[in-house]
Amino acid sequence: MSLLAAGVRSGRKLIEASLPLDAINRAAAREKSIRHGHPSTLHLWWARRPLAAARAVIFAQMVDDPSACPEEFPTAEDQERERRRLFGIVEELVLWESTTKESVLEKAREEIRRSWRRTCAANAGHPRAAELFDPERLPAFHDPFAGGGALPLEAQRLGLVAHASDLNPVAVLINKAMIEVPPRFAGRPPANPEARSGVAGAGAWPGASGLAADVRFYGQWMRDEAERRIGHLYPKAAVTEGMVRERPDLAPYAGRELTVIAWLWARTVRSPNPAFADVEVPLVSTFMLSTKQGREAYVEPVVEGRGYRFEVRAGKPADMDAASAGTKLGRGANFRCVMSGTPMNGDHIKGEGKANRMGARLMAVVAEGNRARVYLAPTTAQESVASQARPSWGPDIAIPPDRRSMFTPLYGLTHFSHLFTSRQLVALTTFSDLVAEATERVRADAAAAGVPDDREPLRDGGSGATAYAHAVAVYLAFALSRSADRGSTICSWDNSPKMEALRNTFGRQAIPMVWDFAEGNPFSSSTGSWSNNVEWCVKAVTDLPGGESGYVQQADATDGPSVDVLFSTDPPYYDNIGYADLSDFFYVWLRRTLRPLFRDLFATLAVPKAEELVATPYRHGSRERAEKFFLAGMTRAMERLAAQSHAAFPVTIYYAFKQAERKGGAGITRTGWETFLEAVIRSGFAVTGTWPMRTELANRMIGMGANALASSIVLVCRRRPDDAPLATSVELRRGLRAELLPALRTMQTASIAPVDLAQAAIGPGMAVYTRHAKVLDAQGNPVSVRDALALINQVLDEVLQEQEGDFDGDTRWAVAWFEQYGFDEADFGAAETLSKAKNTSIDGLVEAGMLASKAGKVRLLRSSELRTDWDPSADGRLTVWETVHHLVRTLEAGELKAADLVRRLGSVAEGARELAYRLFAIAERTNRTQDARSYNGLVQSWPEISRLAQRSPARETASLLDEEPSRGA
Repeated sequence: MSLLAAGVRSGRKLIEASLPLDAINRAAAREKSIRHGHPSTLHLWWARRPLAAARAVIFAQMVDDPSACPEEFPTAEDQERERRRLFGIVEELVLWESTTKESVLEKAREEIRRSWRRTCAANAGHPRAAELFDPERLPAFHDPFAGGGALPLEAQRLGLVAHASDLNPVAVLINKAMIEVPPRFAGRPPANPEARSGVAGAGAWPGASGLAADVRFYGQWMRDEAERRIGHLYPKAAVTEGMVRERPDLAPYAGRELTVIAWLWARTVRSPNPAFADVEVPLVSTFMLSTKQGREAYVEPVVEGRGYRFEVRAGKPADMDAASAGTKLGRGANFRCVMSGTPMNGDHIKGEGKANRMGARLMAVVAEGNRARVYLAPTTAQESVASQARPSWGPDIAIPPDRRSMFTPLYGLTHFSHLFTSRQLVALTTFSDLVAEATERVRADAAAAGVPDDREPLRDGGSGATAYAHAVAVYLAFALSRSADRGSTICSWDNSPKMEALRNTFGRQAIPMVWDFAEGNPFSSSTGSWSNNVEWCVKAVTDLPGGESGYVQQADATDGPSVDVLFSTDPPYYDNIGYADLSDFFYVWLRRTLRPLFRDLFATLAVPKAEELVATPYRHGSRERAEKFFLAGMTRAMERLAAQSHAAFPVTIYYAFKQAERKGGAGITRTGWETFLEAVIRSGFAVTGTWPMRTELANRMIGMGANALASSIVLVCRRRPDDAPLATSVELRRGLRAELLPALRTMQTASIAPVDLAQAAIGPGMAVYTRHAKVLDAQGNPVSVRDALALINQVLDEVLQEQEGDFDGDTRWAVAWFEQYGFDEADFGAAETLSKAKNTSIDGLVEAGMLASKAGKVRLLRSSELRTDWDPSADGRLTVWETVHHLVRTLEAGELKAADLVRRLGSVAEGARELAYRLFAIAERTNRTQDARSYNGLVQSWPEISRLAQRSPARETASLLDEEPSRGA
């Protein structure tokens, strides 16, 4: 395909033809478990794209598909060979180890430059050739919804000058720290006197490593200075002889003072029982402190007269379930009074909170032991010290009233200052003040090291001693953000065996209500400490690229000067995440710390919200008005992308949203995905592809316990030609049938997960729909996006059904039976009738090992019921149905077992993969979740199973179906 837009000759790019999707998805999934050195550890951001996916998409967006180069690759075989070579580059490029491997990155850059030179040569006669098609200068990159910065960062890594913009000042600062600051100070040695006393010269500090060394040095200075000022508020925990007599497990620590990791507090309210109305009783979600086998520890509340105290016990409690439940009763804000057992419901607890009668009581102390946590009972001395903290400042900014993600206001915690203890506020304000002091020290030390000091600030493009000091301050402020995230009363204690550590505030994309919270010690050496938070930032800064320049500005995505650039962007997902509301948590601290350095960025008291492109009902008064606002704003943003993108390249847009339905007066309406597609199409884009990238974790912030997508859908778009033709709905259906089948086979060959197949099929489907100016139905009315999506899904289902024609009769019978009955029993008569239609017999199905028939009832056998000694070469009636379910069975024992079976099945195995897609679609439609999971898992594991099968010893791999006897009644 070639596109003629404004006279530009542009061939199809790799992303518009094919991708090594499995390799990209595998790398993206792996990356989610990588922490040390990952840019995401600089500062928390919600719904960040994996670097692997971003890198692969931008590369494939710029590199020619071989079909666009017929002079170089004249035959289909030549093109496929070249495509496989490009796939090899992508497969190496997406590996985490390649993030900083210059040899791999340079290979990718050269491939981008080679395609660019082709494009420039093809457009040498264009009127703006000198401006648009300079073979020595690649187009710039821009992400107008930059967010966490993964896309501009990877564009910069691939050799492009990167531009990033966002309305949110927290996002702007993150992007500055990732793509703007490191190149400006790349290669410089550290300014601190310790490094200067033994510095080996500028060559010893590649990239941002010198900058990172200064962040570590001045971060340590801040820690030492803070401990000198407020260390008395963080006393050590003494282990006395009396404590050892009560708990022999404390004997190794007798007479020692241990550094505290965290103080564990329980929120309290007055008992609803009139007899104990003056007693503040605890709200505890669990009394378990550690669940590590052999090292269990728990809190035991001991009632004494009209009061109670907390004791810490070692070992398993007698009633593990009761200890695990704490004082909680079921879900929500439901507890029992520790004094009387009286239930306390949410209304009582909310009332207490709003009346300012919610307190806190020390429940346990966690200390550093000999390579282990030591759990100690609370003391009045420890509690008394905490009460001595007197903060001079607090973030007295109201928490936004979005009750879908901000839960604390329901319980009287209405301002951000309410989310911190007095001691936490003292610590955070102390570190905030010290950032300013450290900044001046950096400036003076840099000037002493010979860096010119022109006093030009970082915000104005400075690169002297003052600007450098501001750069270090940004990363120190990020350490403060990390400290706030691990230093609020929304942090809890993770008692799981592998953790035993502080959870952070944002365990999900919300500020929840936490009942028993953990207050960390900033002067310990454990998770959440100041030194730990600085070190996370240092490791991330060290590996940031310091090559091409980056430019970041605060701007609305519907406005901005970028023209003729490569666009790849990750816009807000309808109403999934309230970025601005959540960002206020960090903004209040960043503003206090950095406002003198970035006046314009921190000009407002809170993050700007009115223009944020999120369909938030509370902000707009109703769902309908919120949806209208989102559609209008996103359409304007997409129009800008369509009008200003470089005509030689497609635009890529990420989207991750599970389509929702809601009933109203006019029937069922759909939000999210459909609304977003509507905005894309209204803007003048034609969709040329959709690729499901498995970029989300099952335990990611918003996905825990939710039925949410595991993928981001990457839409590939081109500007629709002004002379695009009209079409009828009949022509649309005809086009869908012609193009979906080959596209579907390509996707299945690439092992796209069945759970993602419907979304992936939207790509070729919407390509047919959007290449027309309008599609009209029989009455001459435009076919809406909603109707087009429904038709795409309908044709997709028809195509999947037609694939059944390639299966044997026994399998076709089983598919039809499964669709109606699953693995449940049903009448023999119905089975017999169906067998005649499928040219098989019940006796034959039983003989084939697929079916159980007894007492007038039949049922399909589950995978777990199949013979474990099954040998396909000895099966006289081998079916595709059997192969699928034996593969599901063996996969449970591991991919090696499944690979051995695939090797023995030979070409039969390919039919099994096609059937797995079909069975997944049926299981999902009929709400058979466990079955759907099994079929989806088989397809997802297929590439690795196939790879392992090819490595196995060679045996007979001829198709067994070719040798089997004919089927019949």
